[in-house]
Amino acid sequence: MHCKEYKHILSPQNGMNIYRGCTHGCIYCDSRSKCYQMRHDFEDIKIKTNAPEILERELRKKRRLCMVGTGAMTDPYIPEETEIGHTRRCLEIIEKYGFGLAVQTKSKLILRDLDLLKSINNKAKCVVQITLTTYDESLCKILEPKVCTTKERVETLKLMRDNGIPTVVWLCPLLPFINDTEENILGILRYCADAGVWGILNFGIGLTLRDGNREYFYAALDKHFPGLKEKYALKYGSSYEIRSDNSGPLMRIFSDFCSRHGIVRNVDEIFRFMREFPEKSEQTGLF
Repeated sequence: MHCKEYKHILSPQNGMNIYRGCTHGCIYCDSRSKCYQMRHDFEDIKIKTNAPEILERELRKKRRLCMVGTGAMTDPYIPEETEIGHTRRCLEIIEKYGFGLAVQTKSKLILRDLDLLKSINNKAKCVVQITLTTYDESLCKILEPKVCTTKERVETLKLMRDNGIPTVVWLCPLLPFINDTEENILGILRYCADAGVWGILNFGIGLTLRDGNREYFYAALDKHFPGLKEKYALKYGSSYEIRSDNSGPLMRIFSDFCSRHGIVRNVDEIFRFMREFPEKSEQTGLF
């Protein structure tokens, strides 16, 4: 870990990354890509030492309440958060000033902050997003080795449901020749229905590979799936978008399942839901 002070934390769309880098070890992680210009090893977490203070300053300047997002690039609940506590302090500030929250994670550590999530949801709106990629627990430990398993994440979704907090599942990525199967898709979808998720984000059956994450992914294939790297290289070359041959039938299964169970699957609608601050709570000139 290393530290750096920042001048700003919120993007123009009110998103924030409290840390840079991750230690979850997911073999497919796009955030490793060189295009994001990370100047340090991915596992060498950069701590934004003044993140809570900057967030409070920037929220106080806003004329209107809004949703604040976190988790798009770096999981706010990396294991180091248990020691550092920046994510909890940022949530305390969001709750204090009445803003909303859309938070994305793979970690059950989010349950530590259930009290704050409930309070934010009661005052405004809180949407918890959790990534599910793999129904098979053994495979999950290979693809996402240093984070809680799928079953633990599903239990987290259920606890959010029980506390009235809406949830969205990111059903991606689905890796060709590994977890792009009907059994895997249906297993995850049944978990989602059982947990009462509001929506499921899916961008097709496949993944993206760019310089930086491609090399890491291929090294993981060599380690865990001998011979598969060569199959990828032959079929996809240096393509950015890696689409499964099973995409058509699996997307039909996904669409049909969501329709039958009343789960929102339209990408634009889901993102709109996560960005829209509830009108009944919105006020102007507060700060």
